[in-house]
Amino acid sequence: MKDTMRFVARATSRMAHVSLWAAGLGLISMTALIAAQVVWRYVLNDSIVWTEPASVMIMGWFIFLGAAVGIREGYHLSFDVILYMIPQKAKLVLHSISDLTVAGFGVGMIWFGWQLAEKTASNKLPSLGISGAFDFVPIVVGGFLVFIFSVERVARRAAGLGTARFGDDPVED
Repeated sequence: MKDTMRFVARATSRMAHVSLWAAGLGLISMTALIAAQVVWRYVLNDSIVWTEPASVMIMGWFIFLGAAVGIREGYHLSFDVILYMIPQKAKLVLHSISDLTVAGFGVGMIWFGWQLAEKTASNKLPSLGISGAFDFVPIVVGGFLVFIFSVERVARRAAGLGTARFGDDPVED
């Protein structure tokens, strides 16, 4: 079980690294597009019509990818006061319940994000010329990553391994 979890941890670690890099590049891209829009509008007295909707779409990507990596590392919102007063085994159970709840939220993101994408697939974003479904793809991908990373946390705990942190080597657990 531990060897399998180490293999899974390596794979999800790579997914987390790629997601975080993509989120960082998305943030840089969005910033560059907004800066270009400001220069074009206020310096050149013109406008680039596609930068605002493209920036909003990119923002969806880096928000959901970054949030998924935060889930993997255990940085999501939690209320830890009771954890200071209970035994270690009870803490592990509560952490697992929390991770399974978050995994359920990831499933909801996939399900409802997919429905939104289907409903808007025939719409065309006027300034970008692409399907409206592309606005909701980050929700589906982010939900998939949230689900995978949450289940990984529960499985690592069940295998007796610690939960992963960014940059950890899964083999050293």
